[in-house]
Amino acid sequence: MSDRNRRSFLKHTAATSAATAAWAWGGGINARGANERIAVGMIGCGGQGASLANAFAGIAHIAGVCDPDASRRHQVQAKVHAKYAVGDLRRILDDKAVDAVVVATPDHWHAPAAILACQAGKHVYVEKPQSHDLRESRWLLEAARRNQVVVQHGTQSRSDPFIANAIQMLREGVIGEVLVAKAWNIQRRRSIGRERPSDPPPGVDYDLWVGPAEWMPFQKNRFHYDWHWWYNFGTGDIGNDGTHEIDYARWGLGVEGLPSTATAVGGKYFFDDDQEFADTANCLFEWPGDGRVGNRRQLIFEMRLWDTCYPHNVDSGAEFYGTQGKMVLSKRGRIAVYGERNKRIEDAKPKDPPSLVGNHYADFLDAIRTGRKPNADVAIGHDTVALVHLANAALRVGHTLQVDTSAEQVVGDDAANRLLGRTYRQTGHWSIPQGFEY
Repeated sequence: MSDRNRRSFLKHTAATSAATAAWAWGGGINARGANERIAVGMIGCGGQGASLANAFAGIAHIAGVCDPDASRRHQVQAKVHAKYAVGDLRRILDDKAVDAVVVATPDHWHAPAAILACQAGKHVYVEKPQSHDLRESRWLLEAARRNQVVVQHGTQSRSDPFIANAIQMLREGVIGEVLVAKAWNIQRRRSIGRERPSDPPPGVDYDLWVGPAEWMPFQKNRFHYDWHWWYNFGTGDIGNDGTHEIDYARWGLGVEGLPSTATAVGGKYFFDDDQEFADTANCLFEWPGDGRVGNRRQLIFEMRLWDTCYPHNVDSGAEFYGTQGKMVLSKRGRIAVYGERNKRIEDAKPKDPPSLVGNHYADFLDAIRTGRKPNADVAIGHDTVALVHLANAALRVGHTLQVDTSAEQVVGDDAANRLLGRTYRQTGHWSIPQGFEY
C-alpha cells in the first residue's frame, strides 16, 4: 500500500469510526429478534466448507449453499437442509433473507468474496488466511469498516478456552516479559505428482472456480485441495496450516501491526513434483518497538512438510520465551510452563480467566447480535496474514525484507512489493475488487 493509499484508508476509517461505534452501541443487527436464528449462506462446499456448514447448522439457519462444483453443493445442501444450492455466490448475496455468509473457498476467492459480501451488507466469517495477498487483506479491512459489518477470521484458537487461558497466563507474567515466540508446522504431506491440462470434471463450472485469478487451464493437481500449492490460487502451507500457529504465536508475543523486518529461507527440499510453494522454510520477523532494550520482539516460524518427528511430540505448536521462563503450547491440547532453569511450574492457571461465549462460530454470531468485535476481528486477521504474505514474498525473492510498516510496503524492493499484491484475470471478472486504489 502506498503512503497515499494508507493515508486514504486512515482518513476514511476516522470518518466512519463514529458511525461504527453508534452501530455497535445500538446492538448490531439484532437478527430479526434475539431469539431468532441468524440466516447464513455458505460460500464454498469443499472439505472445510462442509465442516463449517455442519457447525453453523447447529446454531444458525443455513439459507443457501454455493459452490461451482454441483456435486459438492448438493451434498452439503442435503446434509444441512438448505433451501437452495447455487454455483454463483451472487445469488447468496442477493438474498435479502441472508444475514451473514461463511467464505470457505480456495484462497484466491477469500477476500474478493468477503469484500463483495461486506458491500452487500452481509456479515462475514472468512476462512484463513483471510486473503490471497497483503493488499487484499487491507481492502477487506477497509470494506468491513466502511460497511459496518462483523468479519471474523477463521483462526479458531482465538475462541478456544485452552489457548485463551494460556495466553492470559502470558499476559499475567507467568514467564516474565515474553521476548521471543517460536511456532512450527511439521507434518508429512503427499506428493501431488505431475499432471497436464485436461477437461474439468462434469458438473464443475471451472471458469467460475478460477474467478478473479489469472486464467490457467484446468489441471487435476491444481484443483480440489491441491490448489493450496500453486501461487495463483493458494498461499502454501505457511498460509494454510501455518496461519493457525503464527496467529497464536503472535497473540502470545503481544505484538500488533507489521514487523519491521521479515526474512525466510527454504524451498523444495523433498517433493519433486508440480508444487510451486516451499515444502521447507524457516521464517523470522522482528518488531523493534520503541528501539529500547526490552521492547524488541521476535517471532520464528518453522515448517517441514516431509517430517514425522515433531518438537514436544506435537505436529504444530508454539514456544514462548520470557525473561523468567518459557511456555510450550499446542492447539493439540498440550501445555507446559517452566520457570528459570527449566523448573516445571505445575498446574499453572490464569488468575483472571477470559470470558468466552462459546466456540468460534458462536462468537461470530454473538458479535453480530451485540455489535461488538469478534475474537478474531478482521484487523487481528490482517496483522496475522501479513506475516504469511511477507514470509512467502521473502522466500520467493530470496532475501530479507525491510518493511515500511505505515505504508505496508517493502522498502526499495519492487519485486517483493509485487508479491504483496496480485495480477487479476486480464479479461476482467465481476469479482475483482472495485473502489480501491491499486
